[in-house]
Amino acid sequence: MLDKCPGAANIRTPTITVKKCPECGAEVEMFSTDMKAECSKCGFTVYRDLQSCIQWCRYAEKCLGEELYRKLKKGESD
Repeated sequence: MLDKCPGAANIRTPTITVKKCPECGAEVEMFSTDMKAECSKCGFTVYRDLQSCIQWCRYAEKCLGEELYRKLKKGESD
């Protein structure tokens, strides 16, 4: 049996992705734990478009820990 869920690897050890701002075209850096980020050039809010395990896995809170789970769940509703 696995010690940790492989699906939560990018959440436990964040990675950076670069998205293009749909408003001005500038590059916006986002951590894999961010649900949204603000463009530093125009201020537009850019959202992540990928689902994470917190949206569907019944063990997500136990796997990630209560604090990180609640932070990510709160970010979904912002």
